[in-house]
Amino acid sequence: MNAAQQPYILVLYYSVHGATRDLALTIARGVESVTGVEARVRTVPKVSIVCEATEEDIPAEGAVYCTEDDLRNCSGLVLGSPTRFGNMAAPMKYFFDGTTNLWLTGALIDKPAAVFTSTGSLHGGQESTLLTMQVPLLHHGMIFCGLPYSEPALNRTQTGGTPYGASHVAGGNKNPLSSDEKELCLALGKRIAELAVKLGRAL
Repeated sequence: MNAAQQPYILVLYYSVHGATRDLALTIARGVESVTGVEARVRTVPKVSIVCEATEEDIPAEGAVYCTEDDLRNCSGLVLGSPTRFGNMAAPMKYFFDGTTNLWLTGALIDKPAAVFTSTGSLHGGQESTLLTMQVPLLHHGMIFCGLPYSEPALNRTQTGGTPYGASHVAGGNKNPLSSDEKELCLALGKRIAELAVKLGRAL
């Protein structure tokens, strides 16, 4: 990392209808509540059915696409994807399948990481998605963390929110984030940023 560059937590997401993006932006606010750490929000392009990138190099709107350097130089990572049959969406899987060089060089070892997701229904695969999204992060040697039950919203939520990471129930009507979901997003972002500081990753 450039000595003049402020330490950042990479909030990396894929979103189609905007629900996962809303989670990402709220998590970013939690990150930036910690002094000396900023949030860098990035996304990944769609892929075709033969798993080739199909988008222009620069998206027309929203977050810019993540680069290998964004990932290499981060102080921590919060990774988000909508659920696709109980797993992360293909564009995010495709992106991580291309991070072999970072794995070979150990670039992400000992950096804190967390995950988040959104679904169209209450039992739409949130927990399985959050659990399987951890797997590539653990292969990279990252230190995974979830949400502890000391967070009051985790005990009272009637929508999204799990100990494995932040989540949102979008529903068929594209529900906005609930107050509990927002609270847990903020808590997750703050926790990753604080852990990055404590681990000496954000110095």
